[in-house]
Amino acid sequence: MKALVYGGPGEKAWTDKADPAIADPRDAIIRVDAVTICGTDLHILKGDVPEVQPGTVLGHEAVGTVVEVGSGVTTLTPGDRVLASCISACGTCRFCRVGAYGQCLAGGGWILGHTTDGVQAEYARLPFADLSTYKLPQTISDEAAVLLADILPTSYEVGVLNGRVQPGDTVAVVGAGPIGLAAILTARLFSPSHIIAIDKAASRLQAAKHFGAHATARPDEDPAEVVRTLTGGLGADVVIEAVGVPETFELCTTLVRPGGHVANIGVHGKPATLHLEDLWIKDVTITTGLVDTSSTSTLLRMLEAGQLDVSPMVTHRFALDDFEEAYRVFGDAADTGALKVVLSRS
Repeated sequence: MKALVYGGPGEKAWTDKADPAIADPRDAIIRVDAVTICGTDLHILKGDVPEVQPGTVLGHEAVGTVVEVGSGVTTLTPGDRVLASCISACGTCRFCRVGAYGQCLAGGGWILGHTTDGVQAEYARLPFADLSTYKLPQTISDEAAVLLADILPTSYEVGVLNGRVQPGDTVAVVGAGPIGLAAILTARLFSPSHIIAIDKAASRLQAAKHFGAHATARPDEDPAEVVRTLTGGLGADVVIEAVGVPETFELCTTLVRPGGHVANIGVHGKPATLHLEDLWIKDVTITTGLVDTSSTSTLLRMLEAGQLDVSPMVTHRFALDDFEEAYRVFGDAADTGALKVVLSRS
């Protein structure tokens, strides 16, 4: 088969790779029908995730059709159309038993495109398939479903839920890429009074307004003043970091009110300064996290019921073998206006 193989920082290639095979009775093999690129993949290519070894197939967000199942798989049969979750879960370890699947102790967690071959390929092996896939109704398109493999549950769980967004809150989202936009979309479920999006790219700020931001600001436009104006000088109740660089995390800590929450979603490859000399007296809660995907079933039901509209998130479409151009467009989002790119089997 063909697959997008990581060759080390800055190196990738759509090249031949051995077909995946059942390695554990709980595995399933899928034919990949639709797949997307994540900001985390860009972090990997920058060398920010050194655990990823050269030779690994990238990618952790896909929709596919089951072609083979291991003897221990009980809920899937060949021909089933499934969402492949970005998180694999054994279901029985200490963390899985409380729904913290991202911290699975038995070889799960975020492994696809990280510590094992991922899904940016013609076929993929999915470990712990019973708990790591979701059967899809025909009413949900591949394009819509693939956005629930990672960005929707990540933004909702690590951003909105960890940040404890409440009705009437002022929420500031730093970074209006796909993760930030998904945070805006799912924060609206809790009826905040104001959502403020902060980003350098005008196209992404415009997209943020479409997804429900009430106000926008560029980093050089004094976003702290925008927040103060909307909150009577108090600061934001919840600030969500959706970039993953030191400057954006440090900005978040200047925007939050005393007693507020900073929810970090971004993947960080460099140290960020925590200004405890300013924060120690403010009763601020800072959370980090890897998505558990415990909300995926709920989000799928909401998508099927028409309560979530993710279709505007997909801005560019490619054939499955056009990864080089898809990565170029996605990686140059400031100029291309790309939000999510989807590659589909023809």
